[in-house]
Amino acid sequence: MRTLTVQLGDRSYPIYIGAGLLDRVELVTEKLTQDTAALVTNVTIEPLYSRRFTAALEAKGVRVVPIVLPDGEGHKNWETLNRIFDLLIAGRCERKTTIIALGGGVIGDLAGFAAAIYQRGVPFIQVPTTLLAHVDSAVGGKTAINHPLGKNMIGAFYQPRGVVIDTDTLGTLPAREFAAGVAEVIKYGAIRDKPFFEWLEQHIEEVMTREPGALGYAIERSCINKAEVVGLDERETGQRALLNFGHTFGHAIEAGAGYGAWLHGEAVAAGMVLAARLSRRLGLLGDEDVARITSLLQRARLPIVPPELGSERFLELMSHDKKVEGGKCRFILLRRLGEGFVASDVPLAAVEQTLARRHASDV
Repeated sequence: MRTLTVQLGDRSYPIYIGAGLLDRVELVTEKLTQDTAALVTNVTIEPLYSRRFTAALEAKGVRVVPIVLPDGEGHKNWETLNRIFDLLIAGRCERKTTIIALGGGVIGDLAGFAAAIYQRGVPFIQVPTTLLAHVDSAVGGKTAINHPLGKNMIGAFYQPRGVVIDTDTLGTLPAREFAAGVAEVIKYGAIRDKPFFEWLEQHIEEVMTREPGALGYAIERSCINKAEVVGLDERETGQRALLNFGHTFGHAIEAGAGYGAWLHGEAVAAGMVLAARLSRRLGLLGDEDVARITSLLQRARLPIVPPELGSERFLELMSHDKKVEGGKCRFILLRRLGEGFVASDVPLAAVEQTLARRHASDV
């Protein structure tokens, strides 16, 4: 097991990474503040891991309040959030009752947001089961639900007490969802860790076949990058915004196509290609680096061409993005591979031209 730390002063917390950690239930029980915990999961994860995990908790004397939700991004909304509250109240959960999120990014976001606002805040632990949650959404304290006009528009920054990453859970992850998680792995190399990007270029096939050594390294390196950024800028007032590379375009893709039609990582992958091309159009990024990013995403079996939403619809959706400031949409662009930055004054014409030339042949 490898242990990392997200450094946030008195709210610092560990990230445990390793195989078989669901069976090391003490990693969770040692962080509980009472002998009751609410376990939030979904109908897919419940038969795979939740029953076993619940039994292990109960064997340690923990009373478990089960909360099983429908699966999918389309359920990350007020209705599902209220279902969590209904079951927390029915289960007599108190301010010291810890909410445990067992699942992917949707479960983590829902459970985390519920923890942030139930009785004005209760303890929270992340036990992610997807690659995207392992390397991104479970770390850093971003919690939210979607609004029809924009992804993650309603939420809170709320840090967990710990993150337990059992890499064995990736053995049951469908290939499409695994690839979606790799998009976030590639992102770290593109924005701030060129040596990692170069390592991925050499080892992406091993990652995609889930070779334990390569996959474990990719997860750990991604979490190191995420923990460093969060430690420097918890509430996204500066450097943390870099983690949104590809997301301004990607969130528009998700909303425009209908939540769930494109997985988050798929939309981010196509969004990263658009952001790289926009960087090139502004004279920042060379053709070779755009081609390297595009090629690596393709080798990871990710889409590089967005859906046909039309430039006008794209721009409308991006205008609702959380990164809009002073009425202007901020983009995460690249000066070079491994060096991202936040751009606030991007000419509209450059964005429109980038959206108009979005086919694979345009690379």
